[in-house]
Amino acid sequence: MLNQLLNQPKVNILLVDDHPENLVALTAILEQLGQNLVTAKSGMEALKCLLEQDFAVILLDVQMPQMDGFETATLIRQRQRSHNTPIIFLTAFNTSDDFVFRGYSLKAVDYLFKPIEPETLLSKVEVFVELYQKTEILKQQTAQLMAANEQLKRSEEQFRSLSACSPIGIFLTDLEGRFTYTNPRCQAICGFSLAESLDKGWTNFIHPDDRERVLAQVSTEWGNLDHCHQASVIEYRFQPQAKVTRWVSVRSAPMISDKGELIGHVGTIEDITERKQAQEAQFQLIREQAARQEAETLNRMKDEFLAVLSHELRTPLNSILGWAKLLRSRSLEPEKIARALETIERNAELQAALIADILDVSQIIQGKLQLNCAALSLVPIVEAALDTATPLAAARTIQIQADLDPAIEPVWADAMRMQQIVGNLLSNAIKFTPPGGKVELSLRQVGAQVQMQVTDTGIGIPIDFLPYIFDRFRQADSSRTRGQGGLGLGLAIVHHLVTLHQGTVTATSPGKGQGATFTLELPTLPTPTLPLPTSEPPPTSEHPTDSKPPTAKNPTAPAPSGIRPLTGLQVLVVEDQPDAREFLQLLLEQAGAIVTGVGSAQAALSAIAELSPHILVSDIGMIEEDGYSLIYQVRRSEQGKNLPAIALTAYTGEADQARTLAAGFQTHLSKPFDPGDLVAAIVRLTKP
Repeated sequence: MLNQLLNQPKVNILLVDDHPENLVALTAILEQLGQNLVTAKSGMEALKCLLEQDFAVILLDVQMPQMDGFETATLIRQRQRSHNTPIIFLTAFNTSDDFVFRGYSLKAVDYLFKPIEPETLLSKVEVFVELYQKTEILKQQTAQLMAANEQLKRSEEQFRSLSACSPIGIFLTDLEGRFTYTNPRCQAICGFSLAESLDKGWTNFIHPDDRERVLAQVSTEWGNLDHCHQASVIEYRFQPQAKVTRWVSVRSAPMISDKGELIGHVGTIEDITERKQAQEAQFQLIREQAARQEAETLNRMKDEFLAVLSHELRTPLNSILGWAKLLRSRSLEPEKIARALETIERNAELQAALIADILDVSQIIQGKLQLNCAALSLVPIVEAALDTATPLAAARTIQIQADLDPAIEPVWADAMRMQQIVGNLLSNAIKFTPPGGKVELSLRQVGAQVQMQVTDTGIGIPIDFLPYIFDRFRQADSSRTRGQGGLGLGLAIVHHLVTLHQGTVTATSPGKGQGATFTLELPTLPTPTLPLPTSEPPPTSEHPTDSKPPTAKNPTAPAPSGIRPLTGLQVLVVEDQPDAREFLQLLLEQAGAIVTGVGSAQAALSAIAELSPHILVSDIGMIEEDGYSLIYQVRRSEQGKNLPAIALTAYTGEADQARTLAAGFQTHLSKPFDPGDLVAAIVRLTKP
């Protein structure tokens, strides 16, 4: 496909703007694509261009005299050949919902707001150029396939015509399956002479890979009295001395004497080589399409993973930078300084955990992850992992029960990596178990295997997702409203490490909402030839797990001194991450605001109805309902239809910003943000 794209002729891109300087700017940006750029200074000129040629994408200015972009787009859509041509509207103002809806009602694929970012323009136009080229390639392939099918059909018709007026491939056999006659057409197809075909000589010309199968079927159908009166069809290959392989379809039927006795068989041979080749070409096309779909699925999974990665890295970074700025103000009380440092340390450890998992996966992909193995008992390994996991479970009121058999045999393993395996399985169970639930761990000897099971009463695993539970970049819920953090790499790392240890790990679950069980099995050593470690657990800090540690109770710290522009302002803060929510509350209170903080969209809607705040400050990536859902409901309520709103998010792409503003927020601030920028944005939206 890549070579085909490179060899494709240039595609046409139509640029429509009534300002020549804008056309010059657009041309300067897009000429890097190496395509054919066509410019038009009005809607009428653009329509004339469409009469002469087709375009991969149209960049259409909205504000034009005489005929604006919307009127032009309406006429473009009325023409059959340009009915589905992608249109990207260019505009310098008017981003209301009605404006956007009107454009999308005309099947616009996107809006770009002036001044246009060159990289954004290039990337968006390049997508449609590539899509147009791929569509043309598919059209060509379809035409070629139709031509091949037509050619095959014509060949079959020609073959039938020749068979009707010429002798066809015919053979006769006796009761033992020996050829007694072959006509010239049969000889030509099979590549033998009459003398070579008689008796059992014809079998010498069967392709070696097919000979055993063919002779077995002939023996069964021609030599067995239960089958000898039935007609049969078999396909196989002949390979004569000239080494020209031919596929044939052989049909045979019993020859019955006047007395009703079986005297042999009569058969016809049809050359089906071309049909087989066409089928193989079709199968190859299907295989290529399947591979293309698989690649597209993988790319989509990676894109989703990168979006989650951005969120998971930026969220703790926001708390770290925010508290660091507060510490630099030197206005915090000693106990608040301690809480600030605790928050910074906890979020820094979270980032270290994420980075460690990413590095592990990188080593796995490159095949560079190695083990430092020794004979050891898993009991102290598991005990150390339990000691680490117990506080995490206690913070969520989750009960951990352990049943460890101290008499298990030793295994040959890397102590540090084994604790990483056990820790990841425990933290995964805790992360997906709701408060008040239970996690059970058992360690026992099962034959020549040491078996560990981790069972939880959590959210369970959908049956259709079980086969992919250990895949990299896969999560059962990759949406921005997922209820658990992390990158979804922990189980993939576990699976690879267990495989390196010559063991197995499997997951089972009755279904969604019914918990899950992970079973780890490792082969034991025949006899412990090396001294075993006693009670010294391996280090735990180098390979943290894929889960977020539970947040402590909210710390408190003042905002930078000297910022008092929000006196008396009622501010509603919506943030599901406790550290971030407390930081926002403290920052805005220090700026003089009266702040109400809530952790969910539903709590925010209730607070708006009760308090009628002056402004809403909301996170986007929240559990259960995200910020987009919240602002949708706010704008449709009587109290919230005119409420100023600021979006805070770790999703920072161009599309995310556009979606945030289109959803109903007036301002988009990317995490981590400067506290002064947030205060300034609030002032800008609330002050007359």
